[in-house]
Amino acid sequence: MPETAPLQSDSPQLTEQHRELLDQVLDKWSLQVLDALCGGPLRFNELRRTIPVVTQKSLTAALRRLERNGMVQRVITGTRPIAVEYRITPLGRSLQDLIDALLHWATATLPDVECARARFDDQEEIPSM
Repeated sequence: MPETAPLQSDSPQLTEQHRELLDQVLDKWSLQVLDALCGGPLRFNELRRTIPVVTQKSLTAALRRLERNGMVQRVITGTRPIAVEYRITPLGRSLQDLIDALLHWATATLPDVECARARFDDQEEIPSM
């Protein structure tokens, strides 16, 4: 009997490192921070006004994750008083087309997803015997 080997694919396999990076870059607040910074550099409080539902703690954590992953640069300006500004890096900007594509996909498929959710929820309400 011939030995079967896993099929080789040209697409990358999802590894733990991929999952960790995607979790950190595509989480709820990171997406909004990246979107806001694509419009230009912003100071912390400007970001908070742009994303009013984010808490200070969550915004700080998202900025630190994005900075650690090379998506955002923290720049200290030499003015008095000293100010901190956040800028998107070329690496972060490289996500813009991908994020836009995901948003277009979500917009196009949202009605189908909502129908599927409603069907599922209706089935859950029927008592099983």
